[in-house]
Amino acid sequence: MENTKWVSAWCNATSILTRQVENYTKDLTLRYPVLMSFGGNKLRFTFSNYCGNEPITITGATVAVSDEKGVLESSTIKQITFDGKDSVKVKPSTEIKSDEIGLEVKRNDYISVSIYLGDFTETRSSVLVTGPLSKGFYSLGDNTHSSVLPVEKTKNTNWFYFLNNIEVLTNSSNKALICYGDSITAQSWPDHLTNRCFDNGFRNTSIVRRAVCGTRILRQYECIQYDSYGLKGKNRFEREVSSVSGAEAVIIQHGINDIIHPVGIENNIFRPWSDLPTADQLIDGLKEYIEISRKLGLKVYGGTLLPIEGWRTYADFREELRNQVNDWIRTTEDFDGCVDFDKALRDENRHSAFKAGYDSGDHLHPSEDAYKMMADIVPAELLK
Repeated sequence: MENTKWVSAWCNATSILTRQVENYTKDLTLRYPVLMSFGGNKLRFTFSNYCGNEPITITGATVAVSDEKGVLESSTIKQITFDGKDSVKVKPSTEIKSDEIGLEVKRNDYISVSIYLGDFTETRSSVLVTGPLSKGFYSLGDNTHSSVLPVEKTKNTNWFYFLNNIEVLTNSSNKALICYGDSITAQSWPDHLTNRCFDNGFRNTSIVRRAVCGTRILRQYECIQYDSYGLKGKNRFEREVSSVSGAEAVIIQHGINDIIHPVGIENNIFRPWSDLPTADQLIDGLKEYIEISRKLGLKVYGGTLLPIEGWRTYADFREELRNQVNDWIRTTEDFDGCVDFDKALRDENRHSAFKAGYDSGDHLHPSEDAYKMMADIVPAELLK
């Protein structure tokens, strides 16, 4: 079948690195291995400096077929170019797309993108992502054409800098499913959903992630103490979702941080009670997501908010607010469907808490077994 359709095979959001004194780097190679859900013969890449305060320069970048550990097949290494040039400057608050790069890839191939930052570079535009398929490396020096990164100069990382979209020119039957949310979605369940597609023979759907730890629908922090908690929905959703090529649907699992963050300025000057939304305000925020999704021609599914009993700011009024929002997600006709993560993970006898084995230990984030369950309950109609 002829390849005529661009589809995003991998995505991440772009947010803000935790503020540290070491927020610059120089003479460093980043390498990110990515599993391909379907084949194609051309690739293109988006690099984002959306959260940067100053321009950054991609000194050089390559793509190659690899293994899951980022070991490249040397005969497949291709230079990534921008208007025919090897290097590109990305201004603050902007994103840039590469030229089309010819590379034959197949379903179940890994490809690795290697990015060299030669000059002093502000590493502010990034996102923290974890999961069995979400791993990266950084290595001293220019190793963009090295099949194997030098072990004595290389470390693992789960911070993904600048690279935020990989598109493949593929056949028209393939599509992307967007998983949108906060730290729960920045963790494992989208990767387990990808594995489910492979295990169950769903051959035409890539699972792409647009998720940032700590983000809320209605508010964002304007202080360096919490700047890594990312942008609010109005500054994220349309930009992140509209740039996913070939997407047909989005699953939204977002809103729990709006509920748990406010504690009053007497406890934390950056978390006033005025930030606490009503259920109607949170629902209006979700309705804006739905309206944008419809405008983009996407089906949209609501993911219920997970149990929080035992979390350090847990209180009865927060539980009541969570239940009000979940009741709306379950019953509204505004969504095309509900993915009831809460029902799948909660204790049958105490709905405010995770069932045994499904709590990571902090009473907010699921365990690995629970993330696998979240992937398992996504409707098969979204994967076929």
